[in-house]
Amino acid sequence: MNTRDKHAQEHHSSEHGSGSEGHSGHGGNHQGHHELMVRDFRQRFLVCLILTLPVVTLSPMLQEVFGFGGLADFAGDIYLLFALATGIFFYGGWPFLKGLVDETGKRRPGMMTLISLAISVAYVYSSLVAFGLPGRVFFWELASLIDVMLLGHWIEMRSVMSASGALQELVKLMPSQAHRLLEEGSTEDVGVEELRPGERVLVRPGEKIPVDGQVVDGFSSVVESMLTGESRPVEKQKGQEVIGGAINGEGSLTVEVAKTGEESFLSQIVSMVQKAQESKSRSQDLANSAAMYLTFIAIGAGVLTMAVWLGLSGREFVFALERSVTVMVITCPHALGLAVPLVVAVSTTLAASHGFLIRNRTPFEQARKVQAVLFDKTGTLTKGEFGVSEVIAFGEKWSEDDVLQYAASVETYSEHPIARGIAEAAGATHPAGDFQSIPGKGAQAIVQDTVVKVVSPGYLEEKGIDYPEERVAQQTTEGKTLVFVLAGDEAVGAVALADIIREESKSAVSALQLMGLQVMMITGDNQRVARWVAGEIGLDDYYAGVLPDKKADKVKEIQNRGLTVAMTGDGVNDAPALAQADVGIAIGAGTDVAMETADIVLVRSNPQDVVSLLKLSGLTYRKMVQNLFWATGYNAVAIPLAAGVLSFAGVILDPAIGALIMSVSTVIVAINAKLLKMD
Repeated sequence: MNTRDKHAQEHHSSEHGSGSEGHSGHGGNHQGHHELMVRDFRQRFLVCLILTLPVVTLSPMLQEVFGFGGLADFAGDIYLLFALATGIFFYGGWPFLKGLVDETGKRRPGMMTLISLAISVAYVYSSLVAFGLPGRVFFWELASLIDVMLLGHWIEMRSVMSASGALQELVKLMPSQAHRLLEEGSTEDVGVEELRPGERVLVRPGEKIPVDGQVVDGFSSVVESMLTGESRPVEKQKGQEVIGGAINGEGSLTVEVAKTGEESFLSQIVSMVQKAQESKSRSQDLANSAAMYLTFIAIGAGVLTMAVWLGLSGREFVFALERSVTVMVITCPHALGLAVPLVVAVSTTLAASHGFLIRNRTPFEQARKVQAVLFDKTGTLTKGEFGVSEVIAFGEKWSEDDVLQYAASVETYSEHPIARGIAEAAGATHPAGDFQSIPGKGAQAIVQDTVVKVVSPGYLEEKGIDYPEERVAQQTTEGKTLVFVLAGDEAVGAVALADIIREESKSAVSALQLMGLQVMMITGDNQRVARWVAGEIGLDDYYAGVLPDKKADKVKEIQNRGLTVAMTGDGVNDAPALAQADVGIAIGAGTDVAMETADIVLVRSNPQDVVSLLKLSGLTYRKMVQNLFWATGYNAVAIPLAAGVLSFAGVILDPAIGALIMSVSTVIVAINAKLLKMD
């Protein structure tokens, strides 16, 4: 199973069991498991921190440094120190020791291997010293290293939102019950899982359609935008198909069940999300890479130190062993455990304050490499709401304001999305009476003693009413929705409506292009609408009429060109594409499904935030590299000194001094992480 957060996977693989992670069919279970891991690391850290306090007091090395030996000396103190260190080693070090087994089993040594090597060498050597071997104990280094590493992992697990729940959110879109029609015409409420193909259900106004099926009676407009990407409500009447999860409009529908269970549209979406997540590539974590090299350096330097002191200098075994152990212990810097988690914590907080939430760190870090940004149209670049774009008056008797105002006077009484768009655009209206719906065609009312009708082009064609077609040709070409306003039976004007383009979309696209990125749009909407939107905001390319099961394929197609792709969307239909993309970005006002599937969520539904998060990704990566340099760079000095290369000059790095250098690097890493800022 694929993982979307490799760092957590590698660091905590032993705690993950099979290592399965990210968006999976068991997202809810993983969420609970993730919370248990957070609590586990917190508990281990606090227990070990408490045990470390007496270890500090009893440590001979620290007694010498701080001069409080007399206060802590008593018979058997070394055995108490051994007992406390043993508790810390086995309880606090257990996640790392298990991780060592997992990493060595995969032949991929990383952070767990490095930590386990350092604490094991320190524990075994110090235990031998406690029971008689000449030398100095490293119990203080052992305890502090485990404490810092547990703290780093706890910070990391709290900072990184585990990817989970996408498939559960998909299931939530389906109502749990349906109104099944009985033979005598009455209805009974039953669980959706009890329905069988061929049965009929009643869908009342405003309800979600419970199954995939075919309308056998009734007329209504159905909102499918979150499922298919179609921005307009789709009119449904006898013989037409409906999708489970879509929202019924103003009319009642009788639907014959066609598909249930795994055959349904949403179940197929679930399958696509799962496949896309499983096939997602995995990127190597920076800290794990550094840890792998440090592991090899630690072992090599330790063996070499032992060999040199025994073979060339002829020093006694005890001295050579102490030098070798010192080298291997200090090669694992405390700061390495905090280098990445601290930057993660700061960048996560910084991102939230700028309006986006990082749910999966690895894809977020890879966002700096993005070469193409693919936007969904409806609800992402546009608001997903109908708004009046133009009003056309056909003669001199009626002005554009008159056309809009009279149309709004009629539509004020309708709940249809197009009607709401017209009513909101007009503001003030005239009193209207005798309102009547014209099924499938529009509505009419008496306004200012005039019968005013607001109807579709089909009504004019059906009634043979003429209108100046050249006046609305451009709006038709752009794929806008046209409704005509009639005074009696005369066409006096038209109102063009379109999905409203977000004000920030054009500036976001321009900023991304200035960064050298290709900016594209993908939509289930028709070619004319897509062409108009692409032209309005200056996109490099667009894909229209793309069905939900093809969106992920389109992302793959772009990836196959060698481009790293970020996908931004808000609907259920975007979920497979969000999972397939190298970086999935959800608009916050969209569905829970899109947000659960995405790596990053834009809280403010602002495309401009895509620009900000790509910039933050680059800044975060650079800060991690800087921290890793400070966390490991001191090894270039500390390891040779610990090995004794300057012993001829009387300079041999004391373990206490090595610990001090490690503390300094830890402080530098913490301060450097806090300096992460956005313009």
